[in-house]
Amino acid sequence: MTQQKKTRQFNTLTDLMRYLTRGLTTRIGHRLYVWGVHPDFITFTGLVIVAGAAFVAAHGEFFWAAVIILAGTPLDAVDGAVARAMQRQDKFGALWDSTLDRYADGFIFMGLAYYYSDQQNQTAMLLSMSAMLGSILVSYVRARAEGLNLDCKVGLFTRMERVIVILAMLVTGWVIPGLWILAIGTHFTVLQRVWYVNRSMQRQRTPTNEE
Repeated sequence: MTQQKKTRQFNTLTDLMRYLTRGLTTRIGHRLYVWGVHPDFITFTGLVIVAGAAFVAAHGEFFWAAVIILAGTPLDAVDGAVARAMQRQDKFGALWDSTLDRYADGFIFMGLAYYYSDQQNQTAMLLSMSAMLGSILVSYVRARAEGLNLDCKVGLFTRMERVIVILAMLVTGWVIPGLWILAIGTHFTVLQRVWYVNRSMQRQRTPTNEE
């Protein structure tokens, strides 16, 4: 008798990366828990690092801003691993993490908007603001959908994709093309999620024909 292997489905690149690195993050999380490091502190430390990267980006040092962001990126996975190691029961950690993620998104785009404002490049400044708005709305639509008991992780530009584009544009110096991609991609993702929620709610309202 042959056993069929279940194929694991991943809705987002973030979920895939967390699955692939789960062994390493679990070991690190357990070690930090033993040392008494609280996951909320790790989350806050990640935000401080991103704020530093935003400050550097605001002064036009894009490459070093990318290096700082890259150094702080693992903390986004480690805080959850520590929470699992301590068998945390309350849901405050998820709220704290999501809130600081939105601040982190905002800091980076604010830094870029400041730089381009100083350079008198209004188009790039508006692109930064548009990308920031789109990034926040992508997460907002998911949160509202969860309030309607719908799991809404669909879309082209979830958080991991946005981080990859941000790192790529800062490292290469192609910041304005990257901002175009983010400004368009995030708002497209908002529309994807709104459409998905609408379709899901329509299916819930449609009665099934049973004989």
